[in-house]
Amino acid sequence: MTDTTGNQPKHRGDASRSDRRDGDRGRPQRQAGRRNANRGNQRGRSERGSDRRSQRGKGPYRDKGQRRPRQEEETHKPQHNPADLRSANRPDRGRSPDIDDDVTGRELDKSVQRELSTLDANNRPWVQKHLVMAGRLLDEDPELAFEHALAASRRGGRLAVVREAAGMTAYAAGKFSEALREFRTYRRISGDHAHLPEMVDAERALGRPDKALELAAEVPRDKLPVTSRVELAIVVSAIHLDQENPQAAVEALEIPELNPRRGFSYSPRLFTAYADALSAAGRTEEASKWLKLAARAERALGLDVEPEPEILDLGGDEDEATPALRARDVVPPAEPTDRSAAKGGDK
Repeated sequence: MTDTTGNQPKHRGDASRSDRRDGDRGRPQRQAGRRNANRGNQRGRSERGSDRRSQRGKGPYRDKGQRRPRQEEETHKPQHNPADLRSANRPDRGRSPDIDDDVTGRELDKSVQRELSTLDANNRPWVQKHLVMAGRLLDEDPELAFEHALAASRRGGRLAVVREAAGMTAYAAGKFSEALREFRTYRRISGDHAHLPEMVDAERALGRPDKALELAAEVPRDKLPVTSRVELAIVVSAIHLDQENPQAAVEALEIPELNPRRGFSYSPRLFTAYADALSAAGRTEEASKWLKLAARAERALGLDVEPEPEILDLGGDEDEATPALRARDVVPPAEPTDRSAAKGGDK
């Protein structure tokens, strides 16, 4: 039933996106292991860097790593570019968020490191660390993750991997206009259409279903990674359901990946979405069959396993003075044998 190899996005990480549906049917899953901002991260506390853009080629400070005197900084502050609509370029933006102490920047995937190697020595560590923080916080605090991605964008915004991180964190934070802008820039720089499902879903979230469907039709499906192709079908189906067109929703999901005999990481979501569309179309018996297949796929893939409960030590300070139990305190002494009794009697 399972196939744990292949069928992953060509330009993404090796983990599937976590389910963001929760009452919002069809929302694509986020890549937990996305290549842009995050693999192998750990938690800690941190440093803060300058949030100004680097002054490449201006003055002696670039090579020597010195800070300009405050008065000179004010004089040489870069002009605000009104054509740059990113949040990172707002004149009233706040300072960059703090970086955890344990973050080195080396936590990023090697492919990301190679792309960031085009940055100069002053900017690269800044961008690396903020990308690590963006990936670390993506699920637990997407708003803060987005701020870290914007901080990285201030010095590395010409790189596709940085704009991808900004798009993913904006999407996770529900900033759909920002997400669309960043994903479009990422696609223009890289030529990669892997984030088309998020772009279509962002248009849907902004209340533009017709534009979302037009966007979904821009790229031939065979040009997308398999996981992106499946997620796009799920989003398109959900749009048709929003428009009370269940038959179109069913047809949108009838893709080659809808295979009841094989299970992949995307199968439970695809099967469930298909069951929802069938149910909306009044085909309840078929819907029940696909729901059972979805449950079977989850079991086969190990997705239905409940996490182990966390064990907490609820003891207070008074417990520290309590001596540890010894085996003889809890195990009754064994009855003496005849030999041992006789030996004892001799003594």
